Amino acid sequence: MAITDQATALVQAGVPVIRLRGRGARFRHTCPIAEAGIDAIRQGYTRYTPNAGTLELREAICHKFQEENGLSYTPDQILVSNGAKQCILQAVLAVCSPGDELSEMARLADATPVIVPTHIDNDFLLRPEALAAQLSEKSRLLILCSPRTPLGQFIPRNIRTYNLPPAKHTSFAALPGMWERTLTVNGFSKAFAMTGWRLGYLGGPKHFVSACGKIQSQSTSGASSISQKVGLAALALGFAGGEEVATMVKAFRERRDYLGAFYLFMDFSSYYGSEVEGFGVIKDSESLCRYLLDRAQVAVVPGGAFGDDNCIRISYAAALPTLQEAAEKIKKAVELLRPSVAV
Repeated sequence: MAITDQATALVQAGVPVIRLRGRGARFRHTCPIAEAGIDAIRQGYTRYTPNAGTLELREAICHKFQEENGLSYTPDQILVSNGAKQCILQAVLAVCSPGDELSEMARLADATPVIVPTHIDNDFLLRPEALAAQLSEKSRLLILCSPRTPLGQFIPRNIRTYNLPPAKHTSFAALPGMWERTLTVNGFSKAFAMTGWRLGYLGGPKHFVSACGKIQSQSTSGASSISQKVGLAALALGFAGGEEVATMVKAFRERRDYLGAFYLFMDFSSYYGSEVEGFGVIKDSESLCRYLLDRAQVAVVPGGAFGDDNCIRISYAAALPTLQEAAEKIKKAVELLRPSVAV
C-alpha cells in the first residue's frame, strides 16, 4: 500500500498522477443501473435486508448461474455479501481448521497457506504436475481464480479438467462430481464496473452456504440494501450484461490490444542495480515503482506483492489516451536507467 499512499499524497498536492494499479474499471453507468440506486434512496429503501440477501436478488443470481454458467442453485444456496472478497474469506473461515493447508487468506483461520509455484518461462501458467506435487492429506481448499491476478490469464483447460473426464463446461462446479465440493464466488465489481457498490455472491451446497452466512451475520450482517437494488438492475440487463457490458468489453478489447493483456506482469530485474541521481539505487520492484511514480508520475504495482520481485504489474483499467500517455512516460523514465545486463 506504500505506493498507493504516495500516489494519493501526490494527487492531493496537485500532481497529475496516472494510476495503473487496477482496482476496477472506470465506466460511467447509464440507466438502469445508476437509476436503480437513485430510486432506492428516494424510496427510502435503507433498512436491513435478510442476512443472505433479498429474495429477489438471490433468485436473479440463481437465474444468472443457470443461464450463463450451467449451474443449478436455489435461493437458499446463495449468499450475498459485501464484495466477492468477503465471500472468499467467509468460505475459508467456515471450512478450514487449524493446520489445514490453503492459501494466504487461510492465516486468519489459523490454517497453513500453500503457494503453488509458477515461472515466467512458462508464462506463469499453473501446471497440473506442480499442483499435484503440493497436495497432501491436509489440503482442505483449492482456490482457483479465472481470470487471475496479476496476469489476467484464464486457467487453461488442461488444469480445469485435470484428473477428470473431458467435459464441456462453463464452471468448475459443472464438472462431474464437483457441484457438492465447489463454492462458486462471483461479483458485480468487474462484470459491471460496480467496484464502489461492494456486492458479491456465493453459491454452493446449503450447509456450506449456511455456515458462511452465520459468520456474516456476526460480522457485517447483510450487504447494503441500495447496492442490492443496483445489483438486481444489473442482472436484469440480460445475458452477460447485455449492451451495457458489451460496450465495456469493446473498450477493454481496444486497451488490451494496445498493451497486450489486462494485467501486464513484466520483468524489469535487468534494471536493478541502476543508480539514479537524486533518487538512489533501483534494487527491487518496490523501488522501481517508487522511481516510476517519482519521475514519470505513473503508479504501478510491485511484483513482490504477487510473489515475483523481478516484475511489476500494470493494469489497463484506464482510458486508451491515458494508457498511451503512461506508456510514453514509463518508456522515457526507463531509458534513463542503465540495465545491469544486456536486454
